[in-house]
Amino acid sequence: MTTRTAASTGNTTAHPVPDRHGQNLFTTDTELHTLLALYLPPELLKHMQHHFERLGALAGGRLDELAQVADHNPPTLQLRTRTGIDDQKVIKHPAYVEMERLALSEFGLAAMSHREETLGWKGKMPPLVKYVLTYLFVQAEFGLCCPVSMTDSLARTLKKFGSPELVERFLPRFQSLDFDTLAQGAMFMTEQAAGSDIAATVTRAWLDDAGQWRLSGDKWFCSNPDADFAMVLARADDAPAGMKGVSLFLLPKQLDDGSANHYRILRLKDKMGTRSMASGEIRLEGAVAYLVGEAGRGFQQMADMVNNSRLSNGVRAAGLMRRAVAEAEYIASERRAFGKRLADMPLMQRQLQKLRLPAEQARTMVFQTALALARSDSGDKTAYPLLRILTPLIKFRACRDARKVTGDAMEVRGGCGYIEEWADPRLVRDAHLGSIWEGTSNIVALDVLRAVKRENSLPALQDHFSMLLDQAVVAPAFAAALRDALLRAAALAEHASQEGGELLARQAASALYHTCSAIAMAWEGSRTGSAQRIQWAQLVLLHRVLPRDPLDAGGVPESWSTDTTALRAKVAAMA
Repeated sequence: MTTRTAASTGNTTAHPVPDRHGQNLFTTDTELHTLLALYLPPELLKHMQHHFERLGALAGGRLDELAQVADHNPPTLQLRTRTGIDDQKVIKHPAYVEMERLALSEFGLAAMSHREETLGWKGKMPPLVKYVLTYLFVQAEFGLCCPVSMTDSLARTLKKFGSPELVERFLPRFQSLDFDTLAQGAMFMTEQAAGSDIAATVTRAWLDDAGQWRLSGDKWFCSNPDADFAMVLARADDAPAGMKGVSLFLLPKQLDDGSANHYRILRLKDKMGTRSMASGEIRLEGAVAYLVGEAGRGFQQMADMVNNSRLSNGVRAAGLMRRAVAEAEYIASERRAFGKRLADMPLMQRQLQKLRLPAEQARTMVFQTALALARSDSGDKTAYPLLRILTPLIKFRACRDARKVTGDAMEVRGGCGYIEEWADPRLVRDAHLGSIWEGTSNIVALDVLRAVKRENSLPALQDHFSMLLDQAVVAPAFAAALRDALLRAAALAEHASQEGGELLARQAASALYHTCSAIAMAWEGSRTGSAQRIQWAQLVLLHRVLPRDPLDAGGVPESWSTDTTALRAKVAAMA
């Protein structure tokens, strides 16, 4: 869509400032269509087509408008009524509330994994559908996707570890699509002195005379602080010091009699990004809570919620990159300078390709991780070690890549890209949070090594991606280079996981991510007949994995070239 306006001469000409607003972010993403046909069963894809198209239209139009308004009108905190009654409340802009209704009620993004029917589909919806919808939604609004993810993850953790009585009592509200009755979730974990060091948690838990758990202490960074329920880490009075003394509790916002629970939101944070969504500081003052799972195993149980949120972080980073790249591609195709379209200029073509690579890597890793999650949740014990390492890998690398991709894509729009009327600044600000939420880059890179050491995840990772490589129709020299890279990346990760090797954690995590994504992209290209996707895999290996002389002007080795005739024959045979 090209925005047109009447020029001063009265003639109708193409406007020199392209505006993509109003495009359908699903129908214009043809690469996504190709991947969905590969990864989703035909019947499910046919059923979801209308829903993908509708959300794509919203994300490119109305939802994008709402996100821009909510970003410029952040929530405020009301502590008392005008008559002096204590009544803490987060006041949200109507634009944000409308987005909540779309995400939580209309599309059921948080409840989808916990219902037997969603969007007219009978039976459990596979995780990939939820993540594709999130991928589209986040291209317009990032902040709200945090409460959506936490609500989904809280319900998952409650089902997995909560007592039957607790699950029966509270889970229905997380399964509801009725906007007036559904529950939102949060996690209150971070403390000033503890941060990512859960063993340093000092929030106190004790049983009162009636046998009810009570919590007291301060939580320093709590997103969605007025959620209906929150998962909270606390240490019982008789518990030992360290990680083994921390337990997990479910904290309701309201007590059984409808009165407010005993905790206060002290203030809201003035954040760099995700400004549409409230984050605050919480003081627990003898708040009523329910023990979830086994006492003293709070970290292990909360880790399940955190890992699910980490995967969502990777999905959101992929969505941000897709939006940024699509904006840059549109501008380059519509904007003219020096008598040419920007897209026809060699240097711009190169820069756009450098933006596409990490965006497509992340998209591929979202699909691969979602399939591993589906297998693991269905009881496939061989899938859990794979999921356990893919989750921190995508959280670590995709979130870091999103920071650079959104920043470099802003530059394509030029000076307009720096103006808050456009989405570019919001994408940049929001992208920086992905590397902080649910564990900073160092913490998540070390978690990759923890998966290697404690879950024996490397063999599962190597087996899976070796299988994909065996199925890929690529040049033998390229296949050999990918196979060698996988072996070397695994060896580096194994070395880093040994005592004294953690200095290499980030290097090892990046090596595994880049190598695995290149293999998966080559496999996708083979299965779909996309020479472009195989070329992207080649560029990932060449530019993000292998050593390269910065003074060498050479490109992809000739020996890596794909036999397109063999590729077409393989695709035809599969059809």
